[in-house]
Amino acid sequence: MRMQLKSLLVIGALCAAVPAMAQPAGFPTRPITLVVPAPAGGMIDSFVLLLAEQFRRELGQPLVMDHRGGAGGIVGAKYVAGAAPDGYTLLMGNIGPLAILPGMEPNIGYDAAKDFAPVSMVATFSNVLVVHPSVPAQSVGQVIAQAKANPGKMTYASPGVGQSQHLSGELFKMVTGTNLLHVPYKGAAGAMNDLLGGHVNMMFSNVPLAVKHIQSGTLRPLAVTGSTRSRAMPNVPTMEEAGVKGYNVTSWIGVVAPAGTPQPIIARLNAVVARAMQSEAGKAQLERVDADWNAGTPAEFGNFILAEQRKWREVIKKADIKPQ
Repeated sequence: MRMQLKSLLVIGALCAAVPAMAQPAGFPTRPITLVVPAPAGGMIDSFVLLLAEQFRRELGQPLVMDHRGGAGGIVGAKYVAGAAPDGYTLLMGNIGPLAILPGMEPNIGYDAAKDFAPVSMVATFSNVLVVHPSVPAQSVGQVIAQAKANPGKMTYASPGVGQSQHLSGELFKMVTGTNLLHVPYKGAAGAMNDLLGGHVNMMFSNVPLAVKHIQSGTLRPLAVTGSTRSRAMPNVPTMEEAGVKGYNVTSWIGVVAPAGTPQPIIARLNAVVARAMQSEAGKAQLERVDADWNAGTPAEFGNFILAEQRKWREVIKKADIKPQ
């Protein structure tokens, strides 16, 4: 009888644990860490601060920003991939460590398709093709013509091999059949400074970095890389509108958790992020950096990431891009 009673108590305890594990009851009971896979001071920080206010207000716990830069975002992504899947360690992922670098780095240390549970998109950004005023081309079509007339001589800068600005140029070369010379720098500031100095011909720049130089006339914009025009530059066409059919590049950031994080926790975090981005502060932040956000489920965000991985893996393979 004593053994039977003990067995029943154990079974009862296990059964009671099932709904507790299935529900985010009491979550969170301590601060949540959001890892930013980049040095402090970047544009991503402002989005983390926006989310932190919503987390504090809605979940009653702080959202702690933890910068873990290195290797283009690989260091931070690898750290989160190995964290406990309990919702308390998240990654502010982006196109680099989640979509581009997995197709470039053979020993990245994580499986970007399997080691993360998508939570929510946070923002998408277009790049803009800008040229130095010394470049005679006044349109994308003229850039293509000039590049074909001078193969390998027209140069474009980027913040480094494997960055979205670099891959924007590689995809442009493939779609247009041009031969441009890539000049990588260690960061966007150095690339922009040399473009402004006329040491390189052009750059596929993040819009916020280029806007002030476009407005001052020190750079000429030719087209944005996304599917819609920029709010900051409504007169600048998209690549599609400029005649480059099939070209569409957006940079993006979004929250992911370690694989295995309970779905109720994922769903709750998704809802909190959505309310942050739909708030007046969220709309103002998107407006400030010329970004967009579309509501979506974790599954939709996951499908988007997988599509991005396939897209950039193909570009990297065709362009024979090697890690540096």
